[in-house]
Amino acid sequence: MPNRTLFHNPRCSKSRQALALLQKNGVDVEVVEYLKTPLNFDEISALYKALDIENAHKMIRPKETEFTLAKLEKSSNDNDVLKAIAEYPKLLERPILLVEDKAVIGRPPEDILTLL
Repeated sequence: MPNRTLFHNPRCSKSRQALALLQKNGVDVEVVEYLKTPLNFDEISALYKALDIENAHKMIRPKETEFTLAKLEKSSNDNDVLKAIAEYPKLLERPILLVEDKAVIGRPPEDILTLL
């Protein structure tokens, strides 16, 4: 059985919906509350690679106050964005399901089903 990890924020409705969807489908998943257990730069970089998205901006929440605190701009490079997520975990978009070496952002939550 593949390793499955859900990067989850229980205060987020989309994240709760994704977890409920996994449970409804009988999917065993390790839940990581990334605000309680922040990811380090290397883990975030690996997650970015697994997402296979065009740029790191796709994995952040630009409307969070931390976006300004991190001094990020729309033109910030991927490395700066990943460093900012490591420093300000609240910037990480959620939920994210990681299965082995592939990941998907659950926006909408049903997108997580593409990895099952």
